[in-house]
Amino acid sequence: MSKLYIIVERKEDWSSYYPSEDVITAQEYLEQSNEQDNGKRVQVINLCRNQKYLGHGYYCSLLAEARGHKVIPSVRTISELSRKSIYNLALEDLDRLLSKALKGHPYASADGFTLTLYFGRTDIEALQDLARQLFEAFPSPLLLVDFRRNREGWHIGGVKLGAIHKLHEAQEDLFANALDGFSRQVWLKPRVREKYRFEMAILHDPKEAFPPSDAKALKSFVRIGKRLGIDVELIEKKDYSRLSEFDALFIRETTAIDHHTYRFAKKAESEGLVVMDDPRSILRCTNKVYLADLLKAHKLDMPKTEILYKDNAAQLATVGERLGFPLVLKIPDGSFSRGVMKVSNQEELNKASAELFERSVLLLAQEFFYTDYDWRIGVLNQEPIFACQYFMSKGHWQIYDHSAGAVESSGDFRTVPIQEAPHEVVELAVRTANLIGDGLYGVDLKQAGERMAVIEVNDNPNIDSGIEDAVLKDDLYALVLEEFIRRLELQRNGQRW
Repeated sequence: MSKLYIIVERKEDWSSYYPSEDVITAQEYLEQSNEQDNGKRVQVINLCRNQKYLGHGYYCSLLAEARGHKVIPSVRTISELSRKSIYNLALEDLDRLLSKALKGHPYASADGFTLTLYFGRTDIEALQDLARQLFEAFPSPLLLVDFRRNREGWHIGGVKLGAIHKLHEAQEDLFANALDGFSRQVWLKPRVREKYRFEMAILHDPKEAFPPSDAKALKSFVRIGKRLGIDVELIEKKDYSRLSEFDALFIRETTAIDHHTYRFAKKAESEGLVVMDDPRSILRCTNKVYLADLLKAHKLDMPKTEILYKDNAAQLATVGERLGFPLVLKIPDGSFSRGVMKVSNQEELNKASAELFERSVLLLAQEFFYTDYDWRIGVLNQEPIFACQYFMSKGHWQIYDHSAGAVESSGDFRTVPIQEAPHEVVELAVRTANLIGDGLYGVDLKQAGERMAVIEVNDNPNIDSGIEDAVLKDDLYALVLEEFIRRLELQRNGQRW
């Protein structure tokens, strides 16, 4: 079962609404014992007037987090909204949407206005998408958003927490409807809570061209999760505000730093969920410059690599002499063979680097090390769990061929039992993955005779039906889910994995 607390600073703050046993004062919440929860899942909606640092609202959210309750707003949100220099970072992308959203709206001719958001909802339909994104950035029952217009156009002038006692009658109706919708969301999941030990969200994008897991593999995670006592639910980008409903987050969408997948990982981690991919692993794996430096520092084998700088023409003119032609150019955050180009001479190098430098001020130049296939070793919690050979795409030098006239988009594969993969390949893969962390990784390596080289480490490696699971079948999905369970059990007992 689940428990909901709606905290107000004064009883009269709730006088306009129906009486509810869920409503308690800040003092009552602060003074009550955590034992009253009886192991129930608890959601707290903090409606205190004073949300300032060391105020009633701040302490209610602070104690809620200490007690393991899911609270809105969180201490993090309260802290971020207290400093414009911090929350402005999250508003940069939203400013761009504002002028477009207001086009043709009566407010478009005004110099400014203030919008009240109720659990991410607004009565101005044109601004609903913006309201949702603001709520995802700063989950709060009430947000006051100040919009201002200057010669450059519309921008968000400020964001602060609202107060329930300052709402007028029409706003009270909007707030009541939004609260009803939000609290019903809170109550949706507990009906199956008795049946499952934990609830896990899998973030995916049904429209992604090259997802880390195909639809059949995702269904396997759901099916085997039920067998193991985990209620696994597939979620999408639009479900950002629902993260607090879950105990764990598994990201099965291609990650990037300037992407919602990283925001999901950060938010989930801050709310106490067990997360794969965790934010640190995303940071470390999605940038090849970091990985190249890490491997070099630990003296692990990799193709000869140089970092090219946009403003260093002399370096570009001589890198071919040092690495030899052909060589490979990579943007630091490319994935699935995108942002990677092979050049055979200086002219091609100049042309390719000019194109790629439009996307990044740094590039990686790497010796061309061709093999018929790459090894992919899956590593989970510092142990190998699968081994695949990914063959180059037909008539191409990469696994994925994105060219317009490609015969096939990707090459063939061969999955082998871990014990049948070369011991030295598996050992190097595990050593490399352990430098990143203790999550789930896919280490790509090349082997030619006595020589081995690490190509990259993926923070959300493919687990596709009929490929990576070809040897272990359902046991591969169970291994991943059992690691989530292990961490959740330790977390429940107050221990760190």
